[in-house]
Amino acid sequence: MVYRSTKIFRGYSTCFRQWRAKSHCRLLHGYALEFKATFEGDLDHRNWVVDFGSFKDIKQQLNFIFDHTTIIANDDPDLDTFYNLDQNGIIDLRTIDHVGCEMFAKMVFKLLQTLDTDRAKVISVECFENSTNSAIYGI
Repeated sequence: MVYRSTKIFRGYSTCFRQWRAKSHCRLLHGYALEFKATFEGDLDHRNWVVDFGSFKDIKQQLNFIFDHTTIIANDDPDLDTFYNLDQNGIIDLRTIDHVGCEMFAKMVFKLLQTLDTDRAKVISVECFENSTNSAIYGI
């Protein structure tokens, strides 16, 4: 038998855009992002799949990446403008290769893999941009 447990990380007020979009998503827009991680494995001596108290470092990394930040793709044609806004203290800029909930789910999945053990592993991360839209990355 395999056990699963979930952990929800919420409260990440993030602004981003998908400059390649042919819709309003090409404009800056923000969400209160939320991530639901699913772990799978055997129970430990406490009968837990994962220790929910072990996420302190992960939460700090998530705060740095997503909390009150503006995330822009490394190849955004207006990247210099965003660098200027960041240097002037108007935004808190993060740049990554690809922007969107699918990539955010993958990023969080990769962060959580650092907690994997022989007994338990992260199997998926779902990134919610709101109550009706999400993306899932997993094995």
